[in-house]
Amino acid sequence: MDLTGKKALITGGSSGVGADMARRFADLGAEVWIVARRADALATVADHSTNIKTITADVSREEDVARMFEVAGPCDIVIANAGVSMGKQFVKTTLDDWHYMMDVNLTGVFLTMREGLRTMPKGWGRMIVVASIAGLRGVPHASVYAATKHGVVGLVKSVAYETAQTGITVNALCPGYLNTEMTDKNIDVIVQKTGMSRDDAAKLLTKDNPQGRMIEASEVTDAALYLISDGATSVNGHPLVISGGMDT
Repeated sequence: MDLTGKKALITGGSSGVGADMARRFADLGAEVWIVARRADALATVADHSTNIKTITADVSREEDVARMFEVAGPCDIVIANAGVSMGKQFVKTTLDDWHYMMDVNLTGVFLTMREGLRTMPKGWGRMIVVASIAGLRGVPHASVYAATKHGVVGLVKSVAYETAQTGITVNALCPGYLNTEMTDKNIDVIVQKTGMSRDDAAKLLTKDNPQGRMIEASEVTDAALYLISDGATSVNGHPLVISGGMDT
């Protein structure tokens, strides 16, 4: 695939899936803008290619999202990937926990999608949201996270109707547990709370995946590249599951 002449903006681009996407898109010729709150982490990813540029911003802040599109300019491809996770028993979840998760995972996606679509060039565009398998099923001890991802999937399905005749598609990627820094932190929490080994904690997260493994960031990037391709022109409003066959 040749992405020369395309401009992509990726939130949460400083690590994990976002960083992997940025590197791959840049290697394919795209001008890539990555967004996150940590300038130093963004700079590390940008060192990979002169095609990668950085913007420090908080996607939960409306003014920051407006600014990032002012800096980057109209983008053909917008990937709302920024997100946070939290493992906590529902009855112990505080209102602050709720607001924190909603602000980043749902409000941040809403703001990124809205501003991205407002500025996207007419005739062709790809809006992709990195959701989660948790947006399609219940997840014990991650109820608020699952609620935010269910909201994201509903948003994608609804907005896709509004863009269906514009040449712009809107889709979600729903991976299972990823082999990324975020999952490493989840494993740390499990180890601290239960005393089990890291290997046993990792097995706990992958037990529902028939393949018995974590999903690699590169697999999610491959799925995003499919959604960008001409072969996915009629794929719209779809939550693409990347989970090894996990039941939804």
